[in-house]
Amino acid sequence: MSPNTSQLRRQTIKNREIMAITIGDKAPTFSLTSDAKETVSLTDYHGKNVVLLFFPLAFTGVCTTELCTIRDEKSEYEALNAEVIGISIDSPFVLEEFKKQQSYNIPLLSDFNREVSMAYDTLYDTFVLGMNKVSKRSAFVIDKNGIIKYAEVLESAGDLPNFVAIKETLNKLG
Repeated sequence: MSPNTSQLRRQTIKNREIMAITIGDKAPTFSLTSDAKETVSLTDYHGKNVVLLFFPLAFTGVCTTELCTIRDEKSEYEALNAEVIGISIDSPFVLEEFKKQQSYNIPLLSDFNREVSMAYDTLYDTFVLGMNKVSKRSAFVIDKNGIIKYAEVLESAGDLPNFVAIKETLNKLG
């Protein structure tokens, strides 16, 4: 979905209606377990701009590149008054080791049950090696009031989010 998409797409997953997230929508709230085995909720960031980055799997090449980019540019996001959060379907134990090995400086949250990925409409039906229901690489900017200001869901796991567009969106939010 491109950042300017305004058309809602509906689909049913396990008898639940899912709508694609679009700019201007209220961000679906969530509570997930972090790499530090603590519960982290979107509401913990109320009053702050948030960048949510869904990534397919820890310890894979493009995911490592994506999160290393964020790690190395964290001060830029802080200067733009934004908190960055990574989310994947990996367990908190895997995310803890991934964070430790790469010295990541953002919280990594486990969506092991895929509920948040489903709410944000960011799941592949099928992924590589016969894996199903893996998070698509996606980026969402949520403003201080919980409104989606940028949405990018990538079909190719080999692509990186548009970090320039994310920063431009944050810059406009002030």
